[in-house]
Amino acid sequence: MTHHLLVVVHLVFIDRYQICSYSLYFSNYQIISLSLSVNICIGPELSWIESSIRLLVVFEMAPPTYMGLSGRPLSLAVSAICTTGFLLFGYDQGVMSGILTSPAFADVFQETKNNSTIQGVVTSIYDLGCLVGAIFVLAVGDQLGRRRAIIAGGIIMIIGATIQVTSYPGHAPLAQFIIGRIITGIGNGMNTSTIPTYQAECSKTSNRGLLICIQGGTIAFGTLIAYWIDYGSSFGPADLVWRFPIAFQTIFGIIVSSAMIWLPESPRWLLTHERYEDANNVIAAIRGYEVDSQETAFERGIILDSIKASGVEGGKSTPFKALLTNGKTQHFRRMLLGASSQFMQQVGGCNAVIYFFPILCETFITPGDHNMALLLGGVNAIVYAIFATVSWFLIERVGRRKLFLWGTVGQGLSMVLAFGALIPHTQSAAIGTCIALFTYIASFGATWLPLPWLYPAEINPIMTRAKANAVSTCTNWLFNFFIVLITPVLVTNIGWGTFLFFAILNATFLPVIYFFYPETARRSLEEIDIIFAKGNVEKISYVKAAKELPLLTDEEVEQEALRYGLIDTAARGAAKVAIDDTNEKKPEEDASKKSDEELGVNQSPRDVSV
Repeated sequence: MTHHLLVVVHLVFIDRYQICSYSLYFSNYQIISLSLSVNICIGPELSWIESSIRLLVVFEMAPPTYMGLSGRPLSLAVSAICTTGFLLFGYDQGVMSGILTSPAFADVFQETKNNSTIQGVVTSIYDLGCLVGAIFVLAVGDQLGRRRAIIAGGIIMIIGATIQVTSYPGHAPLAQFIIGRIITGIGNGMNTSTIPTYQAECSKTSNRGLLICIQGGTIAFGTLIAYWIDYGSSFGPADLVWRFPIAFQTIFGIIVSSAMIWLPESPRWLLTHERYEDANNVIAAIRGYEVDSQETAFERGIILDSIKASGVEGGKSTPFKALLTNGKTQHFRRMLLGASSQFMQQVGGCNAVIYFFPILCETFITPGDHNMALLLGGVNAIVYAIFATVSWFLIERVGRRKLFLWGTVGQGLSMVLAFGALIPHTQSAAIGTCIALFTYIASFGATWLPLPWLYPAEINPIMTRAKANAVSTCTNWLFNFFIVLITPVLVTNIGWGTFLFFAILNATFLPVIYFFYPETARRSLEEIDIIFAKGNVEKISYVKAAKELPLLTDEEVEQEALRYGLIDTAARGAAKVAIDDTNEKKPEEDASKKSDEELGVNQSPRDVSV
């Protein structure tokens, strides 16, 4: 992070012919006294006259920078790295689908050949590693911080991928490969537990949903890249067929880990740990404010109110029992809402399609034609990526609830079509199953792909956000592991009944979403706290509370927090005094202000006109 003290010097030359104005810029911490006399050549006679000069020195503190960036460019950099982390997630989800049944892979890992159980274990063991990574963040994420957790996650994924691609026959290759898959999963579990929280805490209310949806949508683009790299590698030498696709993911891991070294920590995490000066710098840098501006102080105050309401203090880790409390903050209910969205995403059948699309095609649609199955998998990935962008345009306009409901209906109907087309046991009817899988992945990509990553990150309060989001991610990986493990077995044993199973599950989601999921679109994280306090105090449905509560300004959030007893006036005043004491004006800044007053400057801190 870099501070810049900008000295703006305006030189105004006045004479009877013209007025010339020049500005000189210096970046230092010195008060500069200048006495200048300038001769200017003017007029057709080229006569020399001495022009009068008026000199004005104005001191302005520019926003702090990270990676040399502040304001919108810094916010975009944060979003780009978070997006790359989820691109890596999507790539890892799709990479095994095209190589698992390839002859070159089976020659090295002979236990997987024509064995659906071992294939399921090799694929799903990665999800078990992700679960371990999510549990690790659940345990120590509050102490570790968002930034360091993401750096560590990326490095661990690189180590895991390296272990996988160095598996060779004669040296227990399957055991080594499985260990590598677990380690890679641990890194990914850490990242997927942390990145949505980090993005939510660094984003503005107006674009938080869009940014996390873009981040979630890039899972589809990662899967798309993996499918087509698998397809292209299938035409190469035996080692290239599977080693290159797995090794390629290290590029994303290097980008994420190295870039996060230079990016800021979450301001909410810093304030929770009473690192007030660092938090001020991060808020100012991300928003493009001056460190001592009213805007920085006001945003910091709103976050501190939320921290006080949640009971976080002194940087202590949130106790696990806090996840089980209710009252005005409704920690337990909010944790269940976030975790249930991840549960429904997984058991709705998404990874049965994403992980095993080529296997499903080769089993039901193109029997024995591995190349055609891979090609259809690539087309499916294109459909997936295209529809993943739909939520980017709808998330704030339509809202979370409607997208959840519409996506569930689309997924359920697609699964009905899939099993219905397989009942006649004819090749022509099986084409209907292929179409159904395309419509399923389109519905999923536009709705259920990004929403379960967004909803837990914003629905949970600051006190439990890290742990509750980690619980949601643990839920994701636990049931991801379960579904990926059983899908090959289901396909082998019950055939079209696999799709009927997922159709019934999707139907059960509708009443849960309709009656229990409040809308959070266009709400600040602190505003969402008000929704649950309102529902608890007024004894009404939280869905109804969200509908009745109008969109609030920052000032109104404070008023409503006081009204519903989330904070009290004394606590807010004490917090302000504590922060103000840690941010006293520097002597140099006082001197610059005094100099401005002596020069008779009557302007705002950012006004640099003469």
